[in-house]
Order: sequence, then C-alpha cells, then structure tokens
Amino acid sequence: MAKDKLFTRSYVCILAANFLLFFGFWLLVPVLPFYLKETYGCEEMIIGAVLSCYTVSCLCVRPFSGFLMDRFPRKPIYILCYFVCVMMFPAYTAAAAISWFIALRALHGVAFGGVTVGGNTLCVDIMPNSRRGEGLGYYGLTNNIAMALGPMTGLFMHDHFTYIQIFISGMLVSVAGFVCAVAVKARMPESLRARRQMEAAGDTPAPQVTRKLSLDRFILLKGIPVSVSLFLLSIPYGATTNFVAMYAREIHITAPAGLFFTFMALGMGASRIVAGKKVDRGYITQCIHVGYYPVITAFFMLSMCRFVAPADIIVATAMFYMVPLLLGAGFGIMFPAMNSLYINLAPNNQRATATSTYLTAWDVGIGIGIAGSGVIAQHFTFYMVYLIGSALCLISLLFFTMRVTPHYYRNRLR
Repeated sequence: MAKDKLFTRSYVCILAANFLLFFGFWLLVPVLPFYLKETYGCEEMIIGAVLSCYTVSCLCVRPFSGFLMDRFPRKPIYILCYFVCVMMFPAYTAAAAISWFIALRALHGVAFGGVTVGGNTLCVDIMPNSRRGEGLGYYGLTNNIAMALGPMTGLFMHDHFTYIQIFISGMLVSVAGFVCAVAVKARMPESLRARRQMEAAGDTPAPQVTRKLSLDRFILLKGIPVSVSLFLLSIPYGATTNFVAMYAREIHITAPAGLFFTFMALGMGASRIVAGKKVDRGYITQCIHVGYYPVITAFFMLSMCRFVAPADIIVATAMFYMVPLLLGAGFGIMFPAMNSLYINLAPNNQRATATSTYLTAWDVGIGIGIAGSGVIAQHFTFYMVYLIGSALCLISLLFFTMRVTPHYYRNRLR
C-alpha cells in the first residue's frame, strides 16, 4: 500500500522556515551570556535572570496563542509573530541600557512563543495523519540541524566579528525564513471551518463550537500529568544550552565548546528519524521510557567532568563531548513521542492548545533552569547544576512510569 505523501511544497517550506528561525535563535544563545557580561558587566546570577525573562514571556503567551490559533486562521498570527522575531535582531543593537535589553528580550520571547506554537500546529495540519510521528521527527530535525550549526557559528563569530555583525547576521537568516513562512499554504482550523459553515447555512452555532471561555481553552487539562514530567526534564536542558560554554571554561576544557551543540544535534538527528517511525507504529510511551536513560546518564557525566578534569583533562574532554551525543539520542527519541502524546490526548479542535501546553511545560522548565543555574553556579559551581539536573530527570522518569503512562492509556483519543 502506497504511503501518503509527506514532502509537499508547504511541508518543505515550513521545514525551511523553522530551520532558519531556530538557526537565528541558536546563533545568539551561547553568545548572549558573553554579550551581557562584556557590554553591561553583568554577573552570572544577573545573566541568568535576564536570559530567563525571554522564556518567561514565551511561557505567558503560549496558552493564549494556542487558543487564538484554534479560534482564528493560524497563518496570519504565525506570520505576524515571525515578523516580530525578525525585527528583534537589529533592535538589540539599539539597547543602550540593560533595562532596554530586558524589554526587547521579553518582546522577542512573546513573538517566539507565538511563532513556535503556530509553526508546530501548521506542520501537523499539513501532514497526513498516518505519517505524523515521522513528519514531526523531520520537523524537529530542523531544530537539531539549527542547533548544530547555530551555536558553533555564533561562537565562531564571537571570536572574529563584532556583536552588531552577529545580530545583523541573525536578522538576515530570519528574513529568509520569513519568506519561506509566507509560502506555506495553511488549512483552516476545524473549529473555525465548522463555525463558518454553520453561519453560511444560517444556523445557530452549536454549544461545542462557540462555548464560553474556560481553563481548558488555554491548557490541555488531560496533558497536565505529562507536563510535570516534561517540566522536570527541561530544567537541566535549559541550564545546558545556555551555560555549557561557560562551564567548559570553568573546568579548563579548551576544545571548541560549539562542537558540544554539533554532537547533540547529531545524536538528535539520528534518533529522531528512527523514533518518529516507531511513534507512528504506536510505541509512544515506550520511546519516551527508552529516551530517559541516556539523558540521566549524560547529565551525571557532565557534572563529573568537574572532578575528572584536574586529574586528566583528556579524559574529561572525551566525557564532555560524549555527553551531547547521549543527550541528543535521548531527547531525540522523546521529543516526537511527547508531541504525539499531547496530540493524541486532544480533540482535533484543540490541536493548537495541545501544542501550546506541550511547549509551555517545556518553557517553564527552561526558564527555571536558566535562572536557577545562574544562582547555583554563583554559590557553588556549574557541576552542581548538572548533578541536580540528573536527579530531576530520574524523578521525572519515575513519575512518567507510575503516573503518566497509565493516565495516557486511559484518556487517549486515538
């Protein structure tokens, strides 16, 4: 039996738009801590607080963006948010004071929160249901490729170019992504299509089509248990992506820190493709369980680099670069499975709400991870951040096994 076509023009365009959006994002991630320290003289704790405001603003807007995209045409909202993201890059160069930088970073977070919910939901809309796991795997793979190239490029540019040139480069990449986003042909949300059909027929909308606002219009209530597990996972992830370059300097690893992100992306890329096909065959919770083990091991190894480095820097460096391969493999297995799990818990008219709940849980942990790691690093060192992160992932695994898995099988809709 022939498979439904996955790589349509719109699907390829949204893959390109997502890659270029995240490339611009990852270009700045490892550079911003240095920028804040060198430009504004910020300490680690302040850097963590400033960077976390981006995630907090992302978090605040995600539930509302999910609601809006379930109620109104998704593409115009997606395009507007994408445009704001593009304009933030040159705006950073005009921030003369740290307060202005914080305001711009928060606005960037609002726009990024909207564009990621929109992109993920549009991607689900335009792909065939029979290949959803595989399609989400490729969509996530664009994030991983951006993660491989963006930080490495950003750190290279930090050593050879000015900050203004870095910000302008991010803008140019995002402009190319914006053009691809405009080319996507979007489908109308099912809830909006049903309402317009009833209005055209002169009927009164049914209660399930236009109902009063309630909490479940902004948050997928059935997704709360899995959100707890995802939240615990994302705390050490946020600390790693934002501070691993500083940690490498702290323990005197002189090899390029940008390779850390490259190896993580390689691990994610290889595992995502395989995991996506397994998800399409129904192995959702099984994939998530398998993904936990390399992640827990990786964060523990990363913390132990602090003690191995004084004795043997070569062994410590080898451990340091083994960590991202394990992290990439683990998260690459879990991401498409987690995304599909949320979608399977939601009715079709709450697809964007499911996506926003998934991303909101991730953002909460990322924000706490960034802010908390700055505080912990200032009082201890970064090794304690990753040791705590390993423990949090273990707790997440136990909760997922005992609470989330049975809840999912009782409440899934497909």
